[in-house]
Amino acid sequence: MSDLQPVEIGTSSDEAQVDLAKLEETLDYIRPAIQMDGGDLILLGVDGGTVNIQMVGACGGCPLSMQTLKAGIERILKDRVPGVEQVNATA
Repeated sequence: MSDLQPVEIGTSSDEAQVDLAKLEETLDYIRPAIQMDGGDLILLGVDGGTVNIQMVGACGGCPLSMQTLKAGIERILKDRVPGVEQVNATA
């Protein structure tokens, strides 16, 4: 037979390291604090070690949302979810 190996399309080895259940659980942990200020988070997806979220509500237009993202959300996700290297957000 041939030496061909099966390939998973659309999945990188880094992406497989991010536990999506743990990621959702951690976002649910963060979400109440964001909601208290009139905002919310929507998980758009994971690309390798990068988590892509959308900040909506009051957070969507807040000038401090990027500080909240990097100093708060990204730090917590990196601490609690193995494989998360970076968090990107859209408003």
